[in-house]
Amino acid sequence: MMKRFVVGAAALVAAGWTASAEAADMSYGQRAPYTVNQPLNAYSWAGPYLGANLGYEWGSVSNNPAKPAGFVGGVQAGYNFQNGPWVFGVEGDIQAAGADDTFAPWKFSNPWFGTLRGRAGYAFSNILFYGTAGLAFGELRAQTFGWTESHTTAGWTIGAGAEVGFAPNWSAKLEYLYIDLSSSQFAITGVSNGYSASVVRAGVNYHF
Repeated sequence: MMKRFVVGAAALVAAGWTASAEAADMSYGQRAPYTVNQPLNAYSWAGPYLGANLGYEWGSVSNNPAKPAGFVGGVQAGYNFQNGPWVFGVEGDIQAAGADDTFAPWKFSNPWFGTLRGRAGYAFSNILFYGTAGLAFGELRAQTFGWTESHTTAGWTIGAGAEVGFAPNWSAKLEYLYIDLSSSQFAITGVSNGYSASVVRAGVNYHF
């Protein structure tokens, strides 16, 4: 009788163990996909967002020693798609810039610029590391002896950043961009001048 009891108890424990393992496997296999409103331990980057940023810009003017620098600030908007930890999306921004510099009789400034970029990154739950590249556009302005000449041109940009979700709908980011605007013929200088710059900025986004 004792032997039968021990054998029966062992069989019951084994059956319970097997059922528990199968239930665990089933729950993992049926895990719901990420959604925008998940908590931070299953943070979702998917969906649209809108935000603002503040940073610093420093650059150089081709065919001129001027090196404009100054603070920048603006707004950004974008949309992310997420597949597991991989995040892909598109983002656009527009910036007001205080970058300027004077060399001899010429003053060069970059009053504004914007970008339209693709983003691709890898998320560790609520922490996202990403690279970004795309189109850049903006204004290069030259001044001398009361004469002002401006050209708006397009170019390219590339960069990288990190973004952290600190609440279900809010994230903060730190980003670096390199921007290169194509050259234009300036009558005020008599040569072709272009502009390239580095931008470091911090920002916050609200995810809808």
